[in-house]
Amino acid sequence: MTTTLALDLGTTTGWAVSAQNQITSGVTSFAGDRYSGGGMRFLRFRKWLDEMKVLNNSLSEVYFEEVRRHIGTDASHVYGGFMAHLTAWCEQEGIPYEGVPVGTIKKFITGNGLASKEKVMQAVNARGHKVTDHNEADALALLYWRLYHAT
Repeated sequence: MTTTLALDLGTTTGWAVSAQNQITSGVTSFAGDRYSGGGMRFLRFRKWLDEMKVLNNSLSEVYFEEVRRHIGTDASHVYGGFMAHLTAWCEQEGIPYEGVPVGTIKKFITGNGLASKEKVMQAVNARGHKVTDHNEADALALLYWRLYHAT
């Protein structure tokens, strides 16, 4: 049985898991506070990955939203940090991983590679989910892409 974890990486990370014919999803915040060092968000992220692996009795594969363009420098740095920690963790754990371009995910779930966050949320909700956050919607859209279109 394949257990797939799909991630929309960021300070607020959207996640979706498909295991034993069930889909669960949510968001997790890795925001720091004024007393946290700059690397604490990444340490909490790695701990969270360990917990996801245990909660799901292992992970077979990990997919993440591959962002090629960021609005700001800070967002770019944060994304790069999460991606670096994710890929290193997957290598350490022997879990295959793959990034999927944003436009590919949007085109699959909405029919338009340039769809807005609202359109992605509507498309995911039309599949029976009740997401209120675009990060969770992106993770679910990526999971559906994997379940129905990946080779």
